[in-house]
Amino acid sequence: MAVDATLPYDNQNIFAKILRGEIPCKQVYEDEFAFAFHDINPQAPTHILVVPKGPYVSWDDFSRHADDAEIAGFIRAVGKVARDAGLVERGYRLLANAGPDSHQEVPHLHVHIFAGQPLGPMLAR
Repeated sequence: MAVDATLPYDNQNIFAKILRGEIPCKQVYEDEFAFAFHDINPQAPTHILVVPKGPYVSWDDFSRHADDAEIAGFIRAVGKVARDAGLVERGYRLLANAGPDSHQEVPHLHVHIFAGQPLGPMLAR
């Protein structure tokens, strides 16, 4: 089921529970602004999720309500995760879904990092 990205934040979503340590994950990175972990259903050989630590439903919610330090810290964390995983030279794809038409499934902003194989075109018609 896709998420309406305009809904209020649900602190019982799976990523909120992972951030609180209630659900285990294969952690990749953590700092004061972001947390990264391997996706449990990888869509590429490397599939890492990066989530901000703040309660943001979508990219729109984050860009409207996060302060400048949170925004810069989160974006820097995404880059650091990709660099630390050795993905820069061969390339990687970032994906952040927002709202029902994008098929956002978890109501917490998250960026997917895909890599490890040729990823093909962005969208199939």
